[in-house]
Amino acid sequence: MSLWQKLSMAGKKRPKVRSRDVEGIRYLQRLRPLLERLHDVGCERDRAGNRQLFFDDYCMLVLLYLFSPLVSSLRAVQQASELQKVQRKLKCPRASLGSLSESADVFDANRLQEIIQELGAELQLLGRDARLQEVQHALTLVDGTLITVLPRMMEASFLYAEKGKGLVRWRLHTHFEVDRYVPTRVDVTRDGGGERDERTVMERQIESDHCYVMDKGYAKFTLFNRIHGADSSYVCRVRDNSQYRVLERRPLSEEAVAADIIEDAVVELGVHSKPEARPDHPMRLVTIQAEPHEKRRWKGKTGTACDGYLRLATDMLDAPAEVIALIYRYRWTIEIFFRFFKHVLGCRHLLSHEQNGIEIQTYCAIIACMLISLWTGRKPTLRTYEMICYYFIGLASEAELLAHIDRLKKHDQ
Repeated sequence: MSLWQKLSMAGKKRPKVRSRDVEGIRYLQRLRPLLERLHDVGCERDRAGNRQLFFDDYCMLVLLYLFSPLVSSLRAVQQASELQKVQRKLKCPRASLGSLSESADVFDANRLQEIIQELGAELQLLGRDARLQEVQHALTLVDGTLITVLPRMMEASFLYAEKGKGLVRWRLHTHFEVDRYVPTRVDVTRDGGGERDERTVMERQIESDHCYVMDKGYAKFTLFNRIHGADSSYVCRVRDNSQYRVLERRPLSEEAVAADIIEDAVVELGVHSKPEARPDHPMRLVTIQAEPHEKRRWKGKTGTACDGYLRLATDMLDAPAEVIALIYRYRWTIEIFFRFFKHVLGCRHLLSHEQNGIEIQTYCAIIACMLISLWTGRKPTLRTYEMICYYFIGLASEAELLAHIDRLKKHDQ
């Protein structure tokens, strides 16, 4: 529990954000020209012409929230906007709590995606494992994470009467590019099936020239067909009870055996499925020995079981089996990012509980990750983020921050 949480529980008033608590904000000034195109977004309804908080202002304040540990809530953002230093360096006006709350409904979160794409184009490749040089497509991890929030009182009462609980779960459908170590796309939906199912959302996001790495929740033959047809490739774990017919067993190399691979075969999956739902391309199944375990429960949730084998389906017929196994091992990188996103960037606490507001905060968090990578030339890590935060609250000097970044670059040489 943080100091601020303890103070809150003790009934004490949180300290106000002061000018000396937000050092280092000049680094965010460099982003201002990129955000200026958003200035008039959402102004169509402002017929009186008296709007003072614009979309670019709001994004700058959200980024300040992400980088300044003392700016820990929407009210703290409002307090920070009253500081002359923040107004002068970020060119943001004083914002009322009402206008900040309204921003989640007024501004279009999708307009931030073009800025994410531009920043992503500036990012340098951080280096690929030499064993993956044969993979021509961009290695892209696909998964989702849940954020649980308490909705407005009326909606909470309705949900409690209908489902016995008054919480709303939002799912962040994320595409994470390994070579640049940043998310390249996040789509926010309510948790649920139908059009919000993770596989259905994934089908709408497929692009060419990607190698999509997915866990068994995404195992769906029509999804595999869509990926293959888009000139991309995939590596996806399939369920333990998957039905298939072996067409060709391939010999295992010493490297494959060392990677605990016990079978490499070209197969026909979905032998009991309807013809229109079967794979329309050759598929390969790489089976890896793993530690078996039963279903486990943690915090009321049931985890998946494993019968002692990981079965990886792929349309990459020419890559060595040990490379397929290595590609799937990288899937855990996205879990590490989710932890960084929630616990380090502070996105477990949402500034808005509306979908558009959550998307704005999510896209700003992606921009924050990209800024760290652009500033340091390395993937965002806890130590680097902490050093940047120390600089933002005045505990570290600019020279100390630059020295930290130089040490990172020397370490990579």
